[in-house]
Amino acid sequence: MESKTLRHRLLNGEETVGTFQTIDSPIVAEIIGNAGMDFVILDQEHGPLTAETCLGLCTAVERGGASPVVRVRSNTEAEIQRALDIGAAGVEVPQVETKTDAEQAVNAARFAPTGERGLSPYVRAGAYDGGPQYAEIQNEETAVIVHIEGERGIENLDDIMVTDGIDVLFLGPYDLSQSLGIPGEVDDDRVEELMAEVCERADDTDMVVGTYADDVAMAERWREAGAQYVAIGVDAPIFSRAVETLVDSFES
Repeated sequence: MESKTLRHRLLNGEETVGTFQTIDSPIVAEIIGNAGMDFVILDQEHGPLTAETCLGLCTAVERGGASPVVRVRSNTEAEIQRALDIGAAGVEVPQVETKTDAEQAVNAARFAPTGERGLSPYVRAGAYDGGPQYAEIQNEETAVIVHIEGERGIENLDDIMVTDGIDVLFLGPYDLSQSLGIPGEVDDDRVEELMAEVCERADDTDMVVGTYADDVAMAERWREAGAQYVAIGVDAPIFSRAVETLVDSFES
């Protein structure tokens, strides 16, 4: 099945770049896509966004030419199902630490026979009228992205990586730094060595790796290490810094 979906681009080895969005604005979502980002992560975990607000944001992201991905608040069936029913191209599931966690995410995100996602074709993901191939198409095109954010997740990495239905391991450098007792020190050698190790182990099994980067230099470092799915920055601080730059330029 030929497709240009985010999932197929990643599985075909393409590198993709995106950013996180926390601002509840379809204008912001569309601008990010228009600017050339491949994906926009609509962040329900660390922001005010909800399934209801993300419905319109998904539309705006797509209108801008990018793929909408929803980071849900928790690894639960209801959270994941709602994110996908509103038309997200993928779902990011936080704090996956064990094979059981990974299987739970897949079970909620995939329709039978792969999982047990609740089936209603009359949602935005099914163009409100579904069809006999709706479940098959969703299983084929939806990206399931699990966050590895602590030492326990690293310890169970081999089991997580072989879980059927997982497409991307997303490394959260900030949470990893916290789990190592150095919160916020994402440039510390201990954090970087741990992330580099995961990239190497994932490469051995052809598992796609994703991560977050504060800036382009950090993003380049992880792209060189093998990350294909790299989110650079968050919309609010990006906008804040842009305005500060304008003010500083005017006042200098």
